[in-house]
Amino acid sequence: MRKSRALDFINSSKIVSHRRHSAKPRILIPYSSLQTISYSRFLAHEAARLLEHFGCEIRIFNPEGLPLPDAAPVTHPKVQELRGLSEWSEGQVWVSPERHGAMTGIMKSQIDWIPLSVGSVRPTQGKTLAVMQVSGGSQSFNAINQLRVLGRWMRMITIPNQSSVAKAFQAFHADGRMKPSSYYDRVVDVCEELVNFTILTRNASDYLTDRYSERKEEAEKLEQRVSLKSI
Repeated sequence: MRKSRALDFINSSKIVSHRRHSAKPRILIPYSSLQTISYSRFLAHEAARLLEHFGCEIRIFNPEGLPLPDAAPVTHPKVQELRGLSEWSEGQVWVSPERHGAMTGIMKSQIDWIPLSVGSVRPTQGKTLAVMQVSGGSQSFNAINQLRVLGRWMRMITIPNQSSVAKAFQAFHADGRMKPSSYYDRVVDVCEELVNFTILTRNASDYLTDRYSERKEEAEKLEQRVSLKSI
């Protein structure tokens, strides 16, 4: 297996010291292209290798067969798979190509199938998020900027670092492995930072995302239920 020299400089010890007595961080990676040669899939698998190196448990979601939002019931097997993996995860990595200056519809469909709230439960709130994109041409940040907006809307903790791989057809070997480059180094940075944020916030996400408006809303719902019971 090809090994990049970049791995020689990874400081795994600081991550290991944080997680020595805790479970492996659970990371979900959805990618967003169905092409046979998919650079977003290549990047997703490269991130998965790095995150496993950092001691994470990884699940990669293949979007093939996922229906368009509202075109099928939520009981559809692929929808249930995606929602189950999202609930299972502590952190996520969203990987999309940039197409027509934006993320792909496949990426947006996956996010649209993940509910913002289910009753009083907000499934993605407090989870960590890293965003990555691949481009066919010069470097751009349109897709990852959109993914950041969606991450904020889903009430996720989106890490500061991000990865945008320009001319992706030149950044990968034919076997799908990423070539050593500054782009690869940035992917390593992003994965390392995601693990750090996930570990540091895993016992504090409820506190960090505790909101006055949501507490007030829950109190009002409880008051209504109590009033109905007393009738």
